[in-house]
Amino acid sequence: MKFSIVVVALSMACSHAFVPTSTTGRMSAVKPLKKMSDDVGIPCEDECALESFPNLPESVHPGVLSGQAMMDLLKHAKENGYAIPAVNCVSNSGINACLEAARANDAPIIIQFSSGGSQFYGGKGLDNSNYRAAIAGAVSGAFHVRTMAEQYGVPVILHTDHCSKKLLPWVDGLISASERYFQTHGEPLFSSHMIDLSEEPLEENLEICKEYLARMDKIGLLLEMELGITGGEEDGVDNSDRPVEDLYSKPEEIYDTYKALSEVSDKFTVAAAFGNVHGVYKPGNVKLEPKILDKAQKYICEKLGDEAPESKLPVSFVFHGGSGSEVSDIQEAIGYGVVKMNIDTDTQWSYWEGIKNFEAKYHDYLQGQIGNPEGEDKPNKKYYDPRECLRSAEVNTVKRLGKCFEDLKCQNILGLGQAQTATNVLGPRRGGLPV
Repeated sequence: MKFSIVVVALSMACSHAFVPTSTTGRMSAVKPLKKMSDDVGIPCEDECALESFPNLPESVHPGVLSGQAMMDLLKHAKENGYAIPAVNCVSNSGINACLEAARANDAPIIIQFSSGGSQFYGGKGLDNSNYRAAIAGAVSGAFHVRTMAEQYGVPVILHTDHCSKKLLPWVDGLISASERYFQTHGEPLFSSHMIDLSEEPLEENLEICKEYLARMDKIGLLLEMELGITGGEEDGVDNSDRPVEDLYSKPEEIYDTYKALSEVSDKFTVAAAFGNVHGVYKPGNVKLEPKILDKAQKYICEKLGDEAPESKLPVSFVFHGGSGSEVSDIQEAIGYGVVKMNIDTDTQWSYWEGIKNFEAKYHDYLQGQIGNPEGEDKPNKKYYDPRECLRSAEVNTVKRLGKCFEDLKCQNILGLGQAQTATNVLGPRRGGLPV
């Protein structure tokens, strides 16, 4: 993984101590720079230079969104019946595949890092005491996303995934980074963070989430919280042996959450449990109950009375553990207010499958530096160049993500039309293989 030290150094050199909060409770800030490309002095042409998109609210622009622009995009998703795929990434190659897929589908995307993925991004050779590698890795990835999202001409929500109670120091470090970034740029480094205290008592879950939301709201960060348990195993968290009843949230719990967090800010989403399971399963083997979300929305609207929104969808839900779900269940859940669906297991496979297929196709050229079916003295450098197999992984992942965008009804959202084929993309010496 490579990342420009210049970009990180430039931002950190501009950062100073936290500024005091204003009388409204929000942190003071300089006027936001319009684009990351202005900040680092790189070209910004064609779709990168757009100020907004034909089919989206005016506040939504190419690059990383936060604050009102992010809220406007999520509201647009709920009102127009689509959900945004949220893809876990562990490298800049994976990030680039996500951005390429988003533009190919004329759609927004959510790019997210887990604590383990953040640590990997920072490098497994770096000590992770006090989560320093995970913090540094996530910040490095954030600057890569900020730099490249504009170049691909797509809006991105930059998110971090599951953060249990023991991992809170990791998110603390990332919020601190956003507070410093906000001082000089007028917006947070990230868009949102998930705090997953679903294993704690509900009262404690809500109290901690309220404290974090109050801090995050001051700089335009959104909080994603979890209710109930997502089954299965992901990134070292194993809930495969939890009781079945823990896999389903209750309308009363969702209302208590909505009420408690709404008193602090509207910048929150809820990952409610409706039978979701992390991991990989055959289609149909995961028994979802999307109507749990519908019951919760109706219950909350009854409680709100005349204050209920016209859409009758007061809560913005997040869908975790979707592998193996029927498309009909996914799309039913979208109709009940799901605006984000996590993607991890399927894109892990698609990335590996791309490498696997490349090796199978060029196997006889990958057994040594010299010698292949064309001659014992023929060089194989252009075959074992890591760019070749990694590009194969990216292409395969872009293809798989196309199915995700289709299932989530998240296509032709921006109004830009078909992406132009990239030109001048061959290597400087030999050019790439046809992967």
